[in-house]
Amino acid sequence: MKYRELGNTGLSVSEVSFGTWAIGGDWGNSKDEDGLRGLQAAMEQGVNFFDTADVYGGGHAEELLAKATRGKQDEIHIATKFCRAGDIHDPENYSARRISEYCEQSLRRLEREAIDLYQIHCPPMEILRDGSVFAALDQLKAEGKIRHYGVSVETIEEGLLCLEHPGVAALQVIFNLFRQQPAQELLPQAAAKGAGILVRLPLASGLLTGKFTPSSTFQDNDHRKFNANGEQFNVGETFSGLPFVKGVELAQKLDWITEGRGNMAQASMRWILDHPAVSCVIPGFKNESQVNDNLATLDVPSFSPGDMERLAAFYQSEVVPHIRGEV
Repeated sequence: MKYRELGNTGLSVSEVSFGTWAIGGDWGNSKDEDGLRGLQAAMEQGVNFFDTADVYGGGHAEELLAKATRGKQDEIHIATKFCRAGDIHDPENYSARRISEYCEQSLRRLEREAIDLYQIHCPPMEILRDGSVFAALDQLKAEGKIRHYGVSVETIEEGLLCLEHPGVAALQVIFNLFRQQPAQELLPQAAAKGAGILVRLPLASGLLTGKFTPSSTFQDNDHRKFNANGEQFNVGETFSGLPFVKGVELAQKLDWITEGRGNMAQASMRWILDHPAVSCVIPGFKNESQVNDNLATLDVPSFSPGDMERLAAFYQSEVVPHIRGEV
């Protein structure tokens, strides 16, 4: 395993870490025993960081992490998120009282005394502009309930605003071959200010595995069906904002990146890790096989400067015109 510093937090995290949205729910049917075996396999191979949220399976993902990491609280770092269990536009949802309640609930499910990284879960811009939420998080940090805090953001503008607050230790962003915009300004600014970068949806909800066809379908309880066009939450969270069929077409045009780099998923995550401002990628998984496949990314060779330029040009000319939602 290879490790990188999570900004200025003092935490060293595995380059390939894992998110737990898929084992918690909203990615189709999953089995707890498969998820637990996947978590165990990841830890056995040196993964020491997992990302979750209080709304993943209504807290079920946090409970699975507690079960998998019992006795390992000092060596396995956990990031969780809050706010989307309530009305994300209501300022009261971000009051010190409410945030404390969210935190206590997550601590109970995680069976921990402190949360390593506590993140605001994609809040609206007006909440970030108000800024009082950061004071509430400073208070939780002073109380020892959280060690560091950060923000999971949807857009570049939100990320840059968050970096103006000195307490923000990390940003969680959508960054992949179909969403390259953060590399231009956000990643350099984060590096300059000592903030870590967690990359979610590195495979664009599976598009960048190269396994889908235009006729692929998803289960009713999979966000790739019920949020394909932003029906339930931000459209950028599903297929990086691309219409599904167009995304499949674009992924096929990237088949060349697999040459000498395993498969498309591994090559796609290698591209992300080739950006030094990135602390780690946090792909999802449902079973041990997917964990092992994602960890093989660590053995994939980096892209050449020429390859990077080719991929940047592809993004601007062929991907950007089809992205929906703010970037």
